[in-house]
Amino acid sequence: MNRQKFQLNGLSVIYEDNHLIAINKPSGALVHGDETGDTTLSDLVKEYIKIRYGKPGEVFLGVIHRLDRPVSGVVIFARTSKALERMNKMLREHTMDKTYLAIVAVRPEEFSGTLVHHLIKDEQKNITRAYASKKNRN
Repeated sequence: MNRQKFQLNGLSVIYEDNHLIAINKPSGALVHGDETGDTTLSDLVKEYIKIRYGKPGEVFLGVIHRLDRPVSGVVIFARTSKALERMNKMLREHTMDKTYLAIVAVRPEEFSGTLVHHLIKDEQKNITRAYASKKNRN
């Protein structure tokens, strides 16, 4: 296990071993490719592994989960196909938990709960927005 923090071109690696790598994803970063063609976090992590370990050719990197583009947080990638298979199994079988935390301007009455929103995607702009009800889209 490597507990030292590394950075390459703004990429902040917070954990890595032979099987997994955890990245501090900044808000605005895209985890994996979409129709925008923007550089992805996956691309940056592959480049990091290639340079750090002197790997020739293609680097395997499995996307275990993702965070939406506007969200910051930890994203874990699999460095081997076996690790990807095992992590996917853990997610499928609910033996791994994902926790989402929010920074807010005003302290909520309850410290935990469930948000229920309606997601509307603007296909032309490739942006999805959340609304409290189907009627309140403005």
